[in-house]
Amino acid sequence: MDRRSFVSSAVAGFFGAALAAPRGARAQSAPAPAGFSFDAVVARAHDMAQMPYRRPLMKLTEPFADLKYDAFRAIRFREDKRLFNDDRPFQVDLLPPGFTFQDAIEIYAVKDGVPKRIPFSVDFFDFSPDFFPYKDGKAPSDLGKDLSFSGVRIRNPLNRPGVWDEFAVFQGASYFRAVAHNTIYGLSARGLAIGAGGPDPEEFPVFTAFWLEEPQPGDRALHMSALLDSDSVAGAFDFSLAPGVETVIQVRAVLFPRRDIATVGVAPLTSMYFFGPDRRGNVDDFRNAVHDSDGLRIVNGKGERLWRPLRNPAKVETSAFADENPQSFGLIQRARSFDDFEDGEAHYELRPSAWVEPGSGWGRGSVMLIELPSADEYADNIVTFWRPEAPLLQGSRNEFAYRITWGLDEVEELPLARIVSTRSGLSILDARERVFVVDFDLGMVEFPGVVARLQASAGEIRSVNVTRLPEGNQARVAFHFVAGDAPSAEFRLWLDSENTRASEIWLYRWSA
Repeated sequence: MDRRSFVSSAVAGFFGAALAAPRGARAQSAPAPAGFSFDAVVARAHDMAQMPYRRPLMKLTEPFADLKYDAFRAIRFREDKRLFNDDRPFQVDLLPPGFTFQDAIEIYAVKDGVPKRIPFSVDFFDFSPDFFPYKDGKAPSDLGKDLSFSGVRIRNPLNRPGVWDEFAVFQGASYFRAVAHNTIYGLSARGLAIGAGGPDPEEFPVFTAFWLEEPQPGDRALHMSALLDSDSVAGAFDFSLAPGVETVIQVRAVLFPRRDIATVGVAPLTSMYFFGPDRRGNVDDFRNAVHDSDGLRIVNGKGERLWRPLRNPAKVETSAFADENPQSFGLIQRARSFDDFEDGEAHYELRPSAWVEPGSGWGRGSVMLIELPSADEYADNIVTFWRPEAPLLQGSRNEFAYRITWGLDEVEELPLARIVSTRSGLSILDARERVFVVDFDLGMVEFPGVVARLQASAGEIRSVNVTRLPEGNQARVAFHFVAGDAPSAEFRLWLDSENTRASEIWLYRWSA
C-alpha cells in the first residue's frame, strides 16, 4: 500500500460545499455570486462556520465500491480529458473516488472570472481490464452518476519539454504534496492540523471544493482556491503553485472557528522517519537508512539556526520550540547520496525537503514536532507545524500567509557550519556510556580554532573532542554520555570560532 494512502485511510471528509448552490444541510444558504474571486470563497467559508458541520460521505457504487489498492491505482484519468490541455503551461487531472477516498469533492474551472462546475462522470477514466470487466477500458456511462471527484493532480513540463510530469497532488482530507525538478514524492503538507500532539483525538479538516483558474500562455504559476471544513473550523485557502528547480507554493488561509481551538496547527508538514545511523537497534535491514526527512530545521525569530535530528521513538514524543515571529521551519532531507540509503527502488536521496516561510509576523507561539513510533516505512510518523500561543476563538477571523518551498537544497546559504549527520552507539569500553558523533560541514569556517560548546539537561558529559575528517572541510564532534538514573536528556551543541558562533545549533533528545 502506498504510504500516503495508508495514512489517509484514517482521515475523514465532508461533502463538497462550493459557490454553486449547496445541497443538504446548506440548501438554505445564500445563492452563488455570478463571478468568482477569493473573497467569494472567504464569504462562503464565513457562512459555513455559522452552521453545524455535517459529514455526509459518498456511498460508493460500481465501479468504485470495495476497491483494493491495486484496483484503485488501475483507474487512469484520460489524457484527452485533462483541464487546460490546449497549449497551456499547466494541465490538471481529476481524481476518482474509491479505496480510502470517499469524500465528495467539487471541482470548478474558472474562465474569465466565471466558475463552471465539472460534473462527475466515469467517461473521464480508463479502467484497466486486469481489474475491471469493461470492453476497451470504458465503463458504462450510467455508472457513478451520484459520485464526485476525490482531488486534483497538477502537471507541467517540469523535467523535460513536452512531457507532462505531475508536480502537485491534492487528495485526502487537506493533504497535498509536491515535487521539484528531479525529485520524487516524499513528505506531505496539509491545509490545517487540529488536535495533533494534544490530549484529544486529532481532527482532519477536509478540502471540499477546488476552483482552478485557467492559466494563460507564459504563466509561471497556477492559481487555485479551496474550501476547507471540519467540526471545528471552516476556511478558505488561496494557492499559487510555481514548479521548477524549487517548487514554490504560496498560501493564504482565512479561518473561521466554530469553537475555540487551542491545539491548531498552521502550515503542517508530515513525513516519515523509520531509521538512520543515529540509532538503529533492532532494525534488521540491508539499507543504511530509511526516511523521507532526517531533520527539523528552524530559523527562529532571533535568527538562530536550529537543527533537530528526527527520531523513531519508542513512544509518542512531542517537542515545542517556543518562538516569536519565526523566520522559517521545515522538514529537511540532507542525506543526498545513494550510499546514504542503498535503496534502488525508493531512492530516498531524491525525496524533496520542504520549508515554510511566514509572509508576515505570526507573533508568539511554538514550532511543534511530534514523533510517533513506527515499525516500518509505510506510516508517516513525523509531524511539524506552528501553534499560535493564543487560541483561535469561536466566531473570529484568522489569517495566515506563508510560502512552502520544495526542493533538493535548502534556501539559505550562510557562512555557518552545517550539521550533516548524527550517529550514536554504546561505548565499547563502558556499557554505561553512550557515544555520540555529530559531523559538521564547515563550509567557509576554518578548522583551526574551532571549539565545541555542549550542554545537557541531565546525566554527565565526558570526553568531548573535535577532529577534522579526511574528506572535505568537515569536522566531527564526539562525546560520551552517562545517563545515570535520568530517563531522558536534551542536548544543545554548536561550534565557536574566535569566540563567535560558527555553526547551526544541534538539538537532540535522548530517551532511555
